[in-house]
Amino acid sequence: MTAEPEDVTVIHGVTERLAEAHPHVDADTVRRAVHTAYEELRYARVRTYLPVLMERRAKDLLPSEDESRQGPGAEGPR
Repeated sequence: MTAEPEDVTVIHGVTERLAEAHPHVDADTVRRAVHTAYEELRYARVRTYLPVLMERRAKDLLPSEDESRQGPGAEGPR
């Protein structure tokens, strides 16, 4: 991914906020979610809301606290 120079600061800020808000999620997982959100939204014509939209989308991609505790490959109750 090659981010626009002005977007690098936005990506960094969103990553830091989500990592702080979701300490149960691995930092690399947070980074990947933010980069996925950026890739989905990077060509938006109106850039004003890019940070908030990226943060919301990345948050949707993160595992919940319960999912994080179960670990990778763990199945929930049936």
